[in-house]
Amino acid sequence: MTRFVVTGTDTGIGKTVFSAALAGAMEAHYWKPIQSGRDDGADHDVVIQMGGVPAERVLPEAYFLETPCSPHRAAEIDGVAIDLSRLALPEISPLVVEGAGGALVPITRNTTYADVFAWWNIPAIIVARTSLGTINHTLLTIEALRSRAVPIHGVAFVGDEVADSQMTICAMGNVRNLGRLPRLDSLTRDSLTAAFAENFSVADFA
Repeated sequence: MTRFVVTGTDTGIGKTVFSAALAGAMEAHYWKPIQSGRDDGADHDVVIQMGGVPAERVLPEAYFLETPCSPHRAAEIDGVAIDLSRLALPEISPLVVEGAGGALVPITRNTTYADVFAWWNIPAIIVARTSLGTINHTLLTIEALRSRAVPIHGVAFVGDEVADSQMTICAMGNVRNLGRLPRLDSLTRDSLTAAFAENFSVADFA
């Protein structure tokens, strides 16, 4: 089966937009197991609107928490006990799964996303911004995943081209550069689809 989990080096770096483009290009199902915060809407709405993924291919969240913060704390504030068994990976392919924030974001007081990625044992795609600090953040993410034996499919960069940083990360981290999604002056379904097609190869996600 063709299934990927998309994680990031930080929050707010373009992970959901990349996930939308990837799921659309792959004609895949999309699942974000835990959504924290309702004020800005659900990430699955971005995937439907920007990625062109039909609503029937978007799986419902296992948990949709009200408070916009790390899932472990949001669940505590909302009075929700997260049952990890509800995060079992759906037997659906192709599938794009999106984590929240970075790989070491806590889901409970004892479990991070990276721990769940190890349980799932599917390839991880690391979304990394190209701005200052990305080398450190990305290499730390690679180490965190590898320490748990999470297979890494590669790194997808988001932002302006910074060739040396991208090259350094891939060489030092021994990971594949999957491509770079540039900043878009106008983020629409058409512009995102075109940018993904120009900068990534769908064959790399087969």
